[in-house]
Amino acid sequence: MIPPPHAPPHPSDEDQLAALGYAQQLKRELGFWTNFALGFAFVSPVVGLYSIVGAGMFASGPAWIWALLIALSGQILVALVFAELASQFPISGGIYQWSRRLVGPRYGWFSGWIYSWTQIITFTSVSYLGGSWMAALFGRHPDATEQLLWGFGVLLLVSAINLLGQNPLKYSVNVGIAAELIASIAIGLLLLLFFAENDWSVLLHNFGASHNWNGSAAEGFLAAVAVAGWAFVGFDACSALSEEVKDPRRHVPRALLMSLMVVGLVIVMNAVAVIRAQQGLTGLVQVLSVDPLTPLVTDTFGGWLSKPFQAVVLASFLACAIAIQTTATRILFSLSRDQALPLSRHLQKVAPNQVPANAVLTTTLIGSVILCVGLNGSAVSTLIAFTSGGFYASFTLAVAAALWARLRGRWDPGLGAFHLRGWGLLVNVIAVTWVCFETINIAWPRPQLLAPDAPWYLEWAVPLIGLGLTLTGVLYLARNPRPGVPVSTEKPDTAAAVPR
Repeated sequence: MIPPPHAPPHPSDEDQLAALGYAQQLKRELGFWTNFALGFAFVSPVVGLYSIVGAGMFASGPAWIWALLIALSGQILVALVFAELASQFPISGGIYQWSRRLVGPRYGWFSGWIYSWTQIITFTSVSYLGGSWMAALFGRHPDATEQLLWGFGVLLLVSAINLLGQNPLKYSVNVGIAAELIASIAIGLLLLLFFAENDWSVLLHNFGASHNWNGSAAEGFLAAVAVAGWAFVGFDACSALSEEVKDPRRHVPRALLMSLMVVGLVIVMNAVAVIRAQQGLTGLVQVLSVDPLTPLVTDTFGGWLSKPFQAVVLASFLACAIAIQTTATRILFSLSRDQALPLSRHLQKVAPNQVPANAVLTTTLIGSVILCVGLNGSAVSTLIAFTSGGFYASFTLAVAAALWARLRGRWDPGLGAFHLRGWGLLVNVIAVTWVCFETINIAWPRPQLLAPDAPWYLEWAVPLIGLGLTLTGVLYLARNPRPGVPVSTEKPDTAAAVPR
């Protein structure tokens, strides 16, 4: 149907971006499914569950499944607020840009500062963990030094793929999705349907896990909720690539919500399958196991599955690391484009293939330095805890900014293509309450989740690293009171009032 002559033309994605203050520099070729796949790969059922299932069982036994459900429910509320924001501000950088426009440049810069470091450290940690699966695939049982080298190999491989452009990125993420389907859904369903050793009632018991917490089941369950938080972060990756997605106001919110909910359902299903198929639950609860899943899979299906299983898990870790680094580089690009970082002139440069290559190289360099300072098993567990806390701190800053702007009348969510109508305020309030609680819960020192000989600073690493980043951020803001190009926050919704 041809619109009447007086009807305004539907603005292009480039026009909408220009209305928000930026010219199109990145390649806008991603559709809904690729955007969803990127969020799915970042959240990753394999990486999310396999990294924490041992700690979850140690914390609260089989009953830790309820901690997973609590964390997933809280994160869905956060994702709903993010979907409103992504619909109205479809700009690379996600949380940084939303906070900046809703509150102001300094608040936005601080959000971006915490957010970018969280992403880079997560990228390093996942590369290190992926290195152990790569070593296992090649039949190696590496010592601490060799483990670093394998992790470094994963980091370099992922960086090379991201430097090549969007097509290798899409293919790699799709391979990771296929691996997830095998390692998560197929194996999980087989375990659940045909290899159950325990009945459903085990999900209501902790099998003596409270003894790990001085007899306090409540303390153990809180620890399980903290551990479960790691499984449901990364869905915001969909919004970080908004400037590379076609029709982002509609596609990004859907991809963001769908990636979290699909991954959440897969993780919960797999957790139930593992609990019901696991023999000797009491023994598993008594010891903090790093990887209880590989023995379960090989014992259940036979040793022939060992190498294929390791291959699909490695593919999942590689896809996850690719998605994380892609997100981190877009955040750095967004910050540097606003002149909000040192060396912004170099970090904002886009290569001929329309990839922010200098930002990719910067994340590679920083990740390599973190590996070289001596990452080990205890340290990587601490970094996982910090990155989990860092994500929730970033989420807190974003949803709090949304609530503040909503209450002050500075933001009208109804202008976006996705909005919660009359439920928006209630969802926002509960989301703020949830992320504040979970941030504190994750940061709470818990020596039970560390090796017995771990030094004291690993126990306090999450608040110490958070304090260090906060102080350096405050010092930077003291020297640069208005970081970045000023963005009017008088009426932020007017900047987003682009015809839909």
